[in-house]
Amino acid sequence: MIGGRIKQWAAANRKEVIRFSKFLVVGAIGAVIDFGTYNILLNPTNRAVDVGGFLHTPLLALGLKDPQNLGPTFAGTLSFVIAVISNFLWNRYWTYPDSRSKPLVRQFIQFFFVNLTGIVIRVPILTFTHRPFSQLIQTVVPALTSQAERLGSNMALALAVGIVLFWNFFINRYWTYNDVK
Repeated sequence: MIGGRIKQWAAANRKEVIRFSKFLVVGAIGAVIDFGTYNILLNPTNRAVDVGGFLHTPLLALGLKDPQNLGPTFAGTLSFVIAVISNFLWNRYWTYPDSRSKPLVRQFIQFFFVNLTGIVIRVPILTFTHRPFSQLIQTVVPALTSQAERLGSNMALALAVGIVLFWNFFINRYWTYNDVK
């Protein structure tokens, strides 16, 4: 019964199903960028973070004396911003190509505001769940104790990304891309 209703709704709303599918692909690209950047910033042995002082100087300017030891909250915030920029470009030009009646800057500000609200949802999730997830891994799989902190941080990030995904899709669809029929 429920499956039949879902199929019926999907058939009636084919364009929205396609848009949501594209949004998920864009989100997956953003997640790769997000997780990749997050892990690069958290990796204390990663020398790429400080290649030629490229990232070292801006981080020092932000008051971060040791860019090799960024906390999960800062790393998650920076990785989020980079992913948002990528997602905006993909969504504007691929997911909602018929939404370009709005000026680029206005639409980006709306998209960024939705995602900024998403980060308000995301940061507490990262901040308050990475340690419990790490402890859970240490308890359930003691063989992974050396990787527990990294795995716990990634579990927290996955939880945050999943929750914020739905917020972003629905608010962006009905506000940022409301000119699409």
